[in-house]
Amino acid sequence: MKSAHIVALVAVPLLLGACTPKSPPVAPAVPPSSRAIAPVLLTPEARDIHSYAQPAIARVTHVDLDLTADFVAHRLAGTASLDIEAQPAAAQVVLDTRLLDIAAVTDAQGTPLEWSLGENDAILGAPLTVQLKGARRLLIRYTTRPEAPALQWLKPEQTAGRQHPYLFSQGQAVLTRSWVPTQDSPGIRQTWSARIVAPVGLRVVMSAEMSNATGDPVADGPAAGGLAWRFRMEQPVPPYLISIAIGDIAFQSLGPRTGVYTEPSMLQRAAAEFVDLEQMVKTAESIYGPYRWGRYDLLILPPSFPFGGMENPRLTFATPTVIAGDRSLVSLVAHELAHSWSGNLVTNATWADFWLNEGFTVYYENRIMEQLYSKERADMLRDIEWDELHEDFADFGGADSPKTRLHQPLVGGDPDDLVTHIAYNKGALFLRTIEAAVGRERWDTFLRAYFDRHAFQTQTTAGFLAELRADLIHDDAALEKSLALDAWAYGTGLPANAVYTRSEAFAKIDAQAAAFAKRGPKALPSPQDWTSDQRVRFLNHLPRNLDRTRLVELQQFLNLGTQGNSEVLFAWLRLAVANRYDPALPQLETFLTSMGRRKFVLPLFTDLMGQGAWGRPIARRIYASARPGYHYVTTNSVDKIVQPGT
Repeated sequence: MKSAHIVALVAVPLLLGACTPKSPPVAPAVPPSSRAIAPVLLTPEARDIHSYAQPAIARVTHVDLDLTADFVAHRLAGTASLDIEAQPAAAQVVLDTRLLDIAAVTDAQGTPLEWSLGENDAILGAPLTVQLKGARRLLIRYTTRPEAPALQWLKPEQTAGRQHPYLFSQGQAVLTRSWVPTQDSPGIRQTWSARIVAPVGLRVVMSAEMSNATGDPVADGPAAGGLAWRFRMEQPVPPYLISIAIGDIAFQSLGPRTGVYTEPSMLQRAAAEFVDLEQMVKTAESIYGPYRWGRYDLLILPPSFPFGGMENPRLTFATPTVIAGDRSLVSLVAHELAHSWSGNLVTNATWADFWLNEGFTVYYENRIMEQLYSKERADMLRDIEWDELHEDFADFGGADSPKTRLHQPLVGGDPDDLVTHIAYNKGALFLRTIEAAVGRERWDTFLRAYFDRHAFQTQTTAGFLAELRADLIHDDAALEKSLALDAWAYGTGLPANAVYTRSEAFAKIDAQAAAFAKRGPKALPSPQDWTSDQRVRFLNHLPRNLDRTRLVELQQFLNLGTQGNSEVLFAWLRLAVANRYDPALPQLETFLTSMGRRKFVLPLFTDLMGQGAWGRPIARRIYASARPGYHYVTTNSVDKIVQPGT
């Protein structure tokens, strides 16, 4: 997931043959007997406090969904059939649910089983306990609620085409339980399959192999007249990666195993933006081994999607804010692609070790960028990461804050709060520091073996450090001391051995920002050849206090009034709010009401609320208009900032 990380690049064109819209290849059937059952780590540090499940007693190994989408009632209704692996004497299995209306639970033969819902928790939902009576397959009949936090039901006017409704899911971290009753823990990997019925005229896509490319007509029953779409995921995945989208969705091939889905009116722009996708997959494979998920497609969602991207297997979900028209922001795709190894292939066993997903991915993303584009581009991204990390240190009250630790037990907290630059950028810096100490060749050999060894399994911080010591350090006391592994994983701030990559291109930009603050644009050459990274750096390194003359000059200098790059626009709007610059307010309101990406939305509302009597009325007015179009992930964060009467 790319939520807190600034990304930008200038793409190198990849020549592909002419592509016409069509469906991706349908995968051949795979017999259920081939399903893999992923082991569950049962070490103390692998205990997931964000799940009610008791996997040592009974665990879910496969989920089979049969659901119908009701766009009038805003509900999914149907059944989830769960395969259970249990101890011989296991009396019950405990599942995770949140805001699900459970109608019945039976065994495979239809015999009713006793079940009960426990007390509801605002974050974790309620445990569903089923008495097994020897059953190893359960059928749960249920309905989701309109307010299910994983699901966003969009009206036609909230989409690009404005003709059809739309539904999409966002399961990370613990939201899948609000639409699938299962053991919603990253440490309990499950295979899954689905039959989804949707109205004619809408297309269903999921993060799995598609078994029928056009949908099968439903002749009878409550869903008669609709189309049934079938999917299956034979590789075991953590439940947060089960995802769905339904809408007016078209497809464009970009290569033998890559393509892009989006609304028809956006398809041409999206295909042009991501023309490098096939080459990006090949580049990633050249670093850490084969891509193991079959296809790699993108789904460009409506603008309310709360993240930059979500690494759902085979089908990355992405925000339309990444479409800048000049391919300057597509490194976000390198990040989500890298998750196909770090996060999807090898997953954090609990959210306390979220950095194992995101820190590895930021590191890997940068390696892809360096090899596919240039070291200069990669160095700029590393320098940005350093700045972002230190901004978080400041926001947390200093580098000594417990919030700056990689391993975060987060007892009683929401794992969504871990989406900070600590997990992403400090994690990547840790791996980059190891690389600098042992050399890239040795480090790559270790990491490639690590991904192979733990493919489709989970890991903890303690387990990763143990492997470093056993397979990389090899009792080398001097190397062990120099790496400071425990200080990195469990300590606050940055250890003294942290490797800072200073971009030479940014050094010039920093000097130009200082010159502009003093003398205005007359002191600078034209920024026409600056990359979007350099423009963001320039804006972020200007003093936070600028007079009105400088702000007017700045708008003209960078042509900010017609800015199409969302990262540059975000940096400009934060500077404008810091200076209470009224002429930027129409642009700010348009930005905040036209998309719901939390990375942009939360800081801007936080900045406005911090501007007292000037900013708070503006924040409340804009939020009242924008909030109905935001996903729960975004409103859950912004609600805590923009509160009535504050």
